[in-house]
Amino acid sequence: MESQFIMSSMSPNFRKIFAILGGVAAVSLVAGCAKKNDIDVSSGVGITSVRNACPAVAVPLYTGDISLFDPANSEAASALDVVASITNVTPQCDDTGDDVYQLATFDVQATRRDAGPARTVSLPYFSTVVQGGNVVVAKRLGTVNVTFAAGSLRGTGRGQASAYVDRAAATLPADIQERITRRRKVGDEDAAIDPLSIPEVRTAVQRASFELLVGFQLTDEQLRYNVRR
Repeated sequence: MESQFIMSSMSPNFRKIFAILGGVAAVSLVAGCAKKNDIDVSSGVGITSVRNACPAVAVPLYTGDISLFDPANSEAASALDVVASITNVTPQCDDTGDDVYQLATFDVQATRRDAGPARTVSLPYFSTVVQGGNVVVAKRLGTVNVTFAAGSLRGTGRGQASAYVDRAAATLPADIQERITRRRKVGDEDAAIDPLSIPEVRTAVQRASFELLVGFQLTDEQLRYNVRR
């Protein structure tokens, strides 16, 4: 179940996550069923472009796990109450319209310290749309409920995140696309130059690259704990 939608905003905790990661995970410049940056030598030299408009989906470093302590002010191993992890992140993209829709479902697997009565734990998570590796376009907060059966140490939950991205913003300009895919013959002046090393090409590819990032909404203490361990 998802809650408020916050455009172009980041909490202090989230800004710290980005600072630690230096911009979080970078989206692949080319992605798809063909090999990345394949060199076509059959009829000339060129880079096979298999990029599409669908946002890449990832869990930022340090945000895929959350630990709850009891008592809350202790971080001793004996005080660990619940430990949960995001797993099985599955993207499902619909790129048939003017707005590209990316849905990502994920599981949360958790363990608890005591195999007591049935219990449900609500865990906060975020989903963000990031452009160019470091610009947050939108952020959404939600909760995922993890249920432990009576007498069980293990619990599971399921959540989802979604994003709409304007197809035009996620599409490379025609001239940039041509510079990347143009076949080059051996002996051409620019045959040995990787077009992705050209600043204006690299900038255009970065600007047209989007990510949907999903992770637990951590407190400062929880983030520090994840970084240290």
